[in-house]
Amino acid sequence: MSHSTPLPPLPQPERFELPGGCPVSVLRREGPAILSARLWIRGGSAADPPGQRGRAQLLAGLLSRGCGDLSGDQLADLVEGLGDELRCEASEDALVISLKCASDDAPALLPLLRVMVQRPWLDPDQSSLERQLNLQTLARLREDPFQQAHDQLRSHLYGQGPYGHDPLGVETELAGLDRPQLLDAAGDLGSQGAALVLVGRPPHALEELLQPHGSPAWTSRSPSLLSGPEAANVPGLVLEEQDTEQLVLMLGAATVPLADPRSLALRLLQCHLGVGMSSRLFVALREDRGLAYDVGVHAPARCGAAPFVFHLSSSAERAAEATRELLSEWQRLLDQPLSGEELALAIAKFRGASAAGRQTCGQIADRQAMVLGHGLGWSYADESLERAGSLTPESLLSVARQLLSRPSLSLCGPPQALRAAAKIWGAHPLGRPSGVQALS
Repeated sequence: MSHSTPLPPLPQPERFELPGGCPVSVLRREGPAILSARLWIRGGSAADPPGQRGRAQLLAGLLSRGCGDLSGDQLADLVEGLGDELRCEASEDALVISLKCASDDAPALLPLLRVMVQRPWLDPDQSSLERQLNLQTLARLREDPFQQAHDQLRSHLYGQGPYGHDPLGVETELAGLDRPQLLDAAGDLGSQGAALVLVGRPPHALEELLQPHGSPAWTSRSPSLLSGPEAANVPGLVLEEQDTEQLVLMLGAATVPLADPRSLALRLLQCHLGVGMSSRLFVALREDRGLAYDVGVHAPARCGAAPFVFHLSSSAERAAEATRELLSEWQRLLDQPLSGEELALAIAKFRGASAAGRQTCGQIADRQAMVLGHGLGWSYADESLERAGSLTPESLLSVARQLLSRPSLSLCGPPQALRAAAKIWGAHPLGRPSGVQALS
């Protein structure tokens, strides 16, 4: 399966730089007269200052609630009246403005990308509304055992570091955010780098649309390639009581940034373990043993030490068995290499996901903006596909042993299930010795 027809490489884009330093990549595609734009601004919740966790997400929600000469209602009327889409959201590493529009509408809408970051209204009433919505979401998430298990594992792995909190923030700190902090955040946009990607059929005079003559330049630069020390994982058990009939388990470690060469091996392991009904965890834990309501692998791309996490939800009555089997699957990664067939299937899934992720203009813009935002080259995805074919079971085993040998376990569920699961963890080699932190 690994010798399937190669995916044609993505064509190189046209490139230019806006006066303030922001790089622009334009990929022209035949087909429907549409245009997708992604402005990827490095920062995100990882850049939230101490005491202001939630600032980036709050700012993201406000950028489309009025900018320049347009109020929030006028901005919505302009975009939605044309049947187009404009949104802004924050993740751990970035604030991303996304535009999808008909090519004929682009002259009216593309200038908004610059105006949103340079002249946001940050209206106090809209700020209060957006803050309240985010606080309500955080309160709602506290009732979700899956979210609680995820949050406490994240807190254990990253502590007070950049990835230690939900992008929505921390309630006590979010509640205190107001216009002065948001003005500081808006003024900082682009200082860590940004990248604008346009895919589809752009209009003529593109540079003039993005930076009209006489308008002030937005100061930015091309995002740099980040490097730093490898994550120092401290194995531990964190748990929280919740009155449910299920136990949620998350077993994970902090690993490496997307730019690290070893991240490709982790992505292949993710494909092997958690992608599709043929994946190792789905077959072993759900199909063969009937242990899982839900099972998978969370391994997002990050500019810093990305998490690599097994997640499993099972009935409280089978807590001990579920914990034992989940730990056994992690240990298996460290003890034995994939078979040739398993690796071939993982590579095929990786290639298939890459092909599926470049079918539309929006998908291509999303991925390429993210790649450039990480400081990587335009052809990174194609180069990864080529490199994947040269990896061996032994090389994947080596990476697993380097990065995944010291995981931590997060549990959320009823008391009896927590006790049963904690007992299994304490007796397993992965859990000895480990500290136990009760969060109930």
